[in-house]
Amino acid sequence: MLWLIVIVVALLILVLAVVLVYNRLVRLRNRADNAWAQVDVQLRRRYDLVPNLVETVKGYASHERATFENVTRARTAAQQASSVEGQAQAENVLTAAIGRLFAVAEEYPELRASENFQQLQEQLEETEGDIAVSRQVYNDATLTYNNAVQTVPTNIVAGAFNFPSRPYFTIEESVREAPQVRF
Repeated sequence: MLWLIVIVVALLILVLAVVLVYNRLVRLRNRADNAWAQVDVQLRRRYDLVPNLVETVKGYASHERATFENVTRARTAAQQASSVEGQAQAENVLTAAIGRLFAVAEEYPELRASENFQQLQEQLEETEGDIAVSRQVYNDATLTYNNAVQTVPTNIVAGAFNFPSRPYFTIEESVREAPQVRF
């Protein structure tokens, strides 16, 4: 009878431990999901600014059609990205396209002096900073989650209940520097 009580207590402790670990993994996953949602909010803000920026530059440099089309195409691709890796790749392309757009704008002093252009430039700089902060928060939440998923004993529960590792939101070496927007 004593062995039966010991076995039942041991099973209850094991079940309680699994429940606690499972709940911790759910909290960490939800924190990473929330952090990604914040990145998404900032990216959406960026997507809203890009058409206004393109239209403003287009008014001064209408012959730069290829540049405008590249920015528009890159924005559309970024909006349609469905995974963290795809989003990161699309954002790299969009960042490069915006950099080329600002390079075109540098050739037009009257554009640089435009109040509308300067406001858009300031909003974009602010948004780029917000994206960087949101990306860091997401990557920190992902690090915590991945550490839990990959270390003992939580990796046992993670494997049993299908908690896969999450990808980081990284940028390519070639676009690590923010586009130059000084005028």
